[in-house]
Amino acid sequence: MDNEGESLELHAENPGKISVEPSVDIDDSDDLELVYTPGVAEPCREISEDKSRAYDYTSKGNMVAVVSDGSAVLGLGDIGPEAAMPVMEGKSNLMKKFGNVDGFPICLESETAGDIVEHVQSLEPTFGAVNLEDIKAPRCFRVERTLKNSMDIPVFHDDQHGTAIVVSAALQNALDVADKQLQDVRIAISGAGASGIAVAEFLLELGAENIVPVDSSGILRVDDSNKFKSDLAEKTLASHESGGLDDAMEDADVFIGLSAPGIVSEEMVRSMSDDAIVFALANPEPEILPDKAKDAGAYITATGRSDFDNQVNNSLAFPGIFRGALDADVSRISEEMKAAASEAIRDFVEPERDRIVPETLDQSLALEIADRVREAAEESNT
Repeated sequence: MDNEGESLELHAENPGKISVEPSVDIDDSDDLELVYTPGVAEPCREISEDKSRAYDYTSKGNMVAVVSDGSAVLGLGDIGPEAAMPVMEGKSNLMKKFGNVDGFPICLESETAGDIVEHVQSLEPTFGAVNLEDIKAPRCFRVERTLKNSMDIPVFHDDQHGTAIVVSAALQNALDVADKQLQDVRIAISGAGASGIAVAEFLLELGAENIVPVDSSGILRVDDSNKFKSDLAEKTLASHESGGLDDAMEDADVFIGLSAPGIVSEEMVRSMSDDAIVFALANPEPEILPDKAKDAGAYITATGRSDFDNQVNNSLAFPGIFRGALDADVSRISEEMKAAASEAIRDFVEPERDRIVPETLDQSLALEIADRVREAAEESNT
């Protein structure tokens, strides 16, 4: 398939992958009087007396703002808010398709974390939740932290938490197939942006003990000027190891790539342990193609793409997570809810080498995740 040509053709023929459609028909003047003036004044009065009634009388309770500044889009980098729109539209389409959630893309011309925070805070009257997307680190950390502390609706940075949820589920299934234990394996993580740091932190919480995080300069350093990187270095093998990606991958059981295309060689894969697991998740081009990784000895491979086996992609998680969070009527997405989502993905399949995660197009997955997330919210009183 000519993905590039067909994708451009699809987007040109269907400008925007989403549309707004009425949920109430207007067939006569009586309908018009209820949908608009004068009847619409009644819910307005009710909401003015009690703002929470917006969830009863408007679409707020099913709407998610999908927000980006275009500063870290896929593996394309800082390409701007206009160029980020196709991704945000696609994400909104998936929310509707799999979670029946009304996602709405909002791409901001913003230069600072403060700009984004101010814009998003002003959206709270309209939306039931916020999905932050493709905002570069460390800006994204400051934005999410400030918004979570200042808003009464869930704020979820999918590049961090969605990635961590899906990667952890896939990795635990892959380790089961390879007959290895999370606490025993050496894990090289390439990429120390939002997703790489979040994945490392999540795996540490799950019991991983031998993580080696790497950025474009090599294994992270405890004296890095970036506090998020130095903090992660302190918690991992980077506290007493140095070198480049090749050093991190030597004798590693697992490689998780959340970085840049083509940076992993077959020689690097050959240096890994027996039955190595290679997750080359850079999009749209992976760190190493699956066939090359397998030729070099990888036992299990995964990418973020749908045209290879084992697509480890956030699209497995976020429709169900937002469906569950909205149904639970929570003000934040807790650690327990994230763990429940990961477990739902992990439990959904009987893992095999070429099937460590469910198919993205399996619509029942989002419903299962939503149920688990909602139950976790209720149990933890989030």
